[in-house]
Amino acid sequence: MTIKEKMHGAVAVLSLKGNLMGEPDTENLRDKIYSLLQEGFTKIVVDMKGVRWISSTGLGTLIAALTSVRNKSGDLRLANITEKVESLFAITQLVKVFKTYETLDRAIASYK
Repeated sequence: MTIKEKMHGAVAVLSLKGNLMGEPDTENLRDKIYSLLQEGFTKIVVDMKGVRWISSTGLGTLIAALTSVRNKSGDLRLANITEKVESLFAITQLVKVFKTYETLDRAIASYK
């Protein structure tokens, strides 16, 4: 899995490509989010357009990241969730936990 980081003002965008299945991918994502928090970024969008599948480990990583960001008075939002991943979020009821957006632009704009 690859993770690309891009800043849009005070909003950090992480674009993921590949499957979020387990180590080392989940560890890399976790480390990236924690480093953003240490740098003072508390508005984070994860662009899921390139993610084909997520395992339970991947879901756990996203939940842990969301908790860490909210503990710093910030928020982590998801954009461009694919149908397969969206069905997983519906089954696990995570659609009620995460704020999701159809496009990256809407997710970034939601912080204003």
